[in-house]
Amino acid sequence: MSLEQRINHAWQQDSLWLKLMLPLSWLFSAISALRRSYLQWRYQGQSYAAPVIVVGNISVGGSGKTPLIVALVRALQQRGYKPGVVSRGYGGKAAKYPLSVNVRTAVTESGDEPKLIAQLADCPVVVDGNRRAAVAYLLSHHSCDLVLSDDGLQHYRLHRDIEIVVVDGQRGFGNRRRLPAGPLRESPRRLGEADFVIVNGDPGTVVDGGHMHRDQMAIVPRRMRRFNSPDSQPIEQWLTEYPLKRVHGVAAIGNPQRFSLTLEELGLEVQLHSHDDHQALNWGDLVFEDDLAVIITAKDAIKLVAEAVETPVPNLWVLEIEAEIENAFIDRLVAQLNNDTNS
Repeated sequence: MSLEQRINHAWQQDSLWLKLMLPLSWLFSAISALRRSYLQWRYQGQSYAAPVIVVGNISVGGSGKTPLIVALVRALQQRGYKPGVVSRGYGGKAAKYPLSVNVRTAVTESGDEPKLIAQLADCPVVVDGNRRAAVAYLLSHHSCDLVLSDDGLQHYRLHRDIEIVVVDGQRGFGNRRRLPAGPLRESPRRLGEADFVIVNGDPGTVVDGGHMHRDQMAIVPRRMRRFNSPDSQPIEQWLTEYPLKRVHGVAAIGNPQRFSLTLEELGLEVQLHSHDDHQALNWGDLVFEDDLAVIITAKDAIKLVAEAVETPVPNLWVLEIEAEIENAFIDRLVAQLNNDTNS
């Protein structure tokens, strides 16, 4: 178990040694509050030519923001909008920023999540650690009438018109303490200040922090694709054709256990091999002493594609998922966009 995994486990179990870090958490909270107050005073209200929707969370680790961003882009495109996405581009390093990302961009430059969004959402994607610069570049170089910020809830230099907070319904808020004694960047009360709160999974498992309405999303497995092949097949077909129910699941994402649970809900017996979030898998991570299928996430597959054309793992598969969101949520989001535009 890596250090990151040990810390995440401790936050969920509320290990006693974390209490030693409470003074640091109090200091973090105080500094964060002062920083937020100043940055909001300085930048909030400096609007752009198009509305900005920030999709983020208040805790460390994966909550489902990336599949939600893709689902939002598709749903808003169907409503006639021309959205673009900005991102920090965690894990990537480009020679020059802002960086416009497309399917041909090297993942080492863009980071895994921005490239995955560009591949799946069919919309302009711009990466820059300075999201204000990213938004300005996106609007000046692309014909967009709406901006989605992938993460960045705490990037208070960025003016936002709408905030959507995503909560992992499986892990909730852990021990509900602030960093480093817990996984929270901000207090659960922060949910009450957001425009929308979306729970990834069972909405009954999360205390809403004062927010009166919570929407639900679900991560749904759609297709299975053989690695390095454009061809995929529906999950049901793959399950019928795959003779064994035992598989290896390999994931370097924020919540590998959710990936394992998704596979188990398909009736598979999963041996999970988890790695730190954003870690680039190597082929040694995917070779096992048996002939079982090895299943990885699309986020991990993006990085592997950049490393090799031929795979030494012939039975390697990529699970393709989608976030399901309710039409009623999109209706309310569009209504708020219209209200903000007309006000």
